[in-house]
Amino acid sequence: MVRDNQAASFRAALSPEQIAEIDEVIGRITRWARGREDIVGLLLVGSCARNAARPDSDIDIVLLTTDEPRYLLDDAWAMELGLGELIRAQSWGAITERRYSTASGLEVEMGIGSPTWAKTDPVDPGTHRVVTDGARLLHDPAGILAGLLAAC
Repeated sequence: MVRDNQAASFRAALSPEQIAEIDEVIGRITRWARGREDIVGLLLVGSCARNAARPDSDIDIVLLTTDEPRYLLDDAWAMELGLGELIRAQSWGAITERRYSTASGLEVEMGIGSPTWAKTDPVDPGTHRVVTDGARLLHDPAGILAGLLAAC
C-alpha cells in the first residue's frame, strides 16, 4: 500500500491540470458505466489506482461486461466518452486492451473482459498481479470485484 504522504508526493509530480484531467476522465467513464446494465464491473488499476501517477502515466481501467463484442467490435462507446483515437488493440488472454489517446495526449487503456476475469476459485495469476499492483473500485453493483479484491 502507498502511504498517504507518499501518495501526496507522487501526485505533486503531476501538474494541477494533469490531475484534473485524470480525475475528470475517470469520473466520466465511471458515470457512463453506471448507466449500463451490461457493465458489471469497473476497476481502476495501475499507477493511478495507487496514487503514483507520473506525468507520462496512463489511465488503466478494467471493464467487465456481459457483452464484450459491443466494446471490441465498435468504438462508438469510446467516441461517446471522448477517449480519442484508438492507438492499440491487443489481446491479453481474458482481457483485450483497447488503448486510446485523448486530444491532450493522455492515454487511456481500457481492458475489456467478461465477469469470469474476476473469478476467485482460484484467482488467475495474471489477474492477481494486476490487482495487487494497485486497484480501486469504480463500479461494482454485484460485488464481483469486491470479492476479487478480498481474495487477493
